[in-house]
Amino acid sequence: MEKKKKVGFNIIKNDPTDGHKGFGKGALSLENVSPVFIDVEEGEAFIDVGAMHARSAVEKGIKFLPNKEEVPEGAKPYWLVWVTVDQGEQGPFYTGVTACELTVNREKRRGYKSLPEHVNRMDKSLKGYIIVDHMDNYSKKVLKAFLQNHNETMWANSSAELKEGLED
Repeated sequence: MEKKKKVGFNIIKNDPTDGHKGFGKGALSLENVSPVFIDVEEGEAFIDVGAMHARSAVEKGIKFLPNKEEVPEGAKPYWLVWVTVDQGEQGPFYTGVTACELTVNREKRRGYKSLPEHVNRMDKSLKGYIIVDHMDNYSKKVLKAFLQNHNETMWANSSAELKEGLED
């Protein structure tokens, strides 16, 4: 997989419903969420905005199966983590962080992911949930380091729930 240019997290833009009283009211803006992949074997994290439409470098060319057991052996494990940022009194912070599992066997062009889980976790991230307890400790460390290195201020402003959730 070739390295793509780094993309930063999306920081809050204008309210898409600003000035509108009806249509679109209550809709969630996807401008504030970024998909972060964790390559478990390589121990690296990277943003790939293509995941917003299931067209990331990890997902391209793969037929995803609904059952993990059907994926041919040798599938590489990944986490897709939906990271939502918001603006607080102290400044920007990571408000929602939710992880979804996926596996990819590039050679056989097959993989596993639960599309409903991915959609629901993105929605939960947008709503400010922290769902990382099911991740392995090594991947939590990789994600924590990535979030800290990306922006120390955003990490410092983030909730204790997120920080505790990414501890060993």
